[in-house]
Amino acid sequence: MSLSFYVHIPYCIKRCGYCDFNTYTPSELQVGATLEIVSNDYIDAVLKELDAAPLGLVPTIFFGGGTPSLLPADDLGRVIAAIKERNGLADGCEITLEANPDSVTAEKLKRYIEVGFNRISFGMQSAKAHVLAVLDRTHNPENVKKSVDMARAAGFKSISVDLIYGTPGESIDDWCDTVTKALELDIDHISAYALIVETGTKLAAQIKRGDLTMPNDDLMADMYLLVDQLCEAHGFTWYELSNWSKPQHECAHNIAYWRNKEWWGLGPGAHSHIDGKRFWNVKHPTAYKQRLFSGESVVADSETLTQIEIDVERIMLGIRMREGLEISTFSTQQMELLGGYQDDSYLELLNGRVVLTPTGRLIADRIVREITI
Repeated sequence: MSLSFYVHIPYCIKRCGYCDFNTYTPSELQVGATLEIVSNDYIDAVLKELDAAPLGLVPTIFFGGGTPSLLPADDLGRVIAAIKERNGLADGCEITLEANPDSVTAEKLKRYIEVGFNRISFGMQSAKAHVLAVLDRTHNPENVKKSVDMARAAGFKSISVDLIYGTPGESIDDWCDTVTKALELDIDHISAYALIVETGTKLAAQIKRGDLTMPNDDLMADMYLLVDQLCEAHGFTWYELSNWSKPQHECAHNIAYWRNKEWWGLGPGAHSHIDGKRFWNVKHPTAYKQRLFSGESVVADSETLTQIEIDVERIMLGIRMREGLEISTFSTQQMELLGGYQDDSYLELLNGRVVLTPTGRLIADRIVREITI
């Protein structure tokens, strides 16, 4: 058995206006608190949860958040060392750090390499200051290149940037400039996600009041096709609907999710998938730590997938990927439905597999719904 680990670091200096992730600023957790105070015993709690995970060689570890790069490398390194000692790391184990460009220094990056990280993903989001302002992002766009260059100099073998498109007020020219600037960086991977307005966020309230207006579907589609064209022209091939990379630089950790491999999520709100069963932890860091330090389980709830749910997820996740799905896994009725999409150039049949075209990727969810109902 192989087992990937996700390690959730639930702390941010400031909450971004569009974010509904399970993250907390120090003051949200404790009045007048600093990051050092609220995170002081957090790694101890994570290591206690690790004791409950199955044994199995580890091909990938991903530290996400939140802002993992706010924590000292030695703290995160304790988790890597414990996983290595307990489970063992596979040859070439991919160990990723999510980072805010403003939260790293050359010294910190060097130390992250020393404790075991080999891949880093920077939250760039946009190269345009007015777009970052709408998103409530705190970093200076000029710091992205500086951070990428420092990460490469420190020894990171794979560097990624995350982008967001479809922000209110963002034009197609703004987006083109962002993608172009990202591709000029010394990076190996790009993720580009459409902005989703989540209920309860500051951004949702601004849109509801009419202060901001979301772009229409046609502009969103044009933005997706543009990033795909620009990435392909620069040697970044799509391997999943929202991800492009240079050869051998795909994110192995995310591929484990999309292929429904086994993974364990460490931290508050983290999800796990073991033997067809999903379970997730209590969301609040304080409750998470209290339960662990008192010897209680941190699992909030769980679900066991039915065979039908497993089959639907296999199609939903697999069709998003470059290799697509084997024709032999579809029923005659499903293939008849897919035939209409093939006629309209939304998908191709290549080497016995169903593969989405760029325009087909725009309606991937619709295709999945139609063939799985």
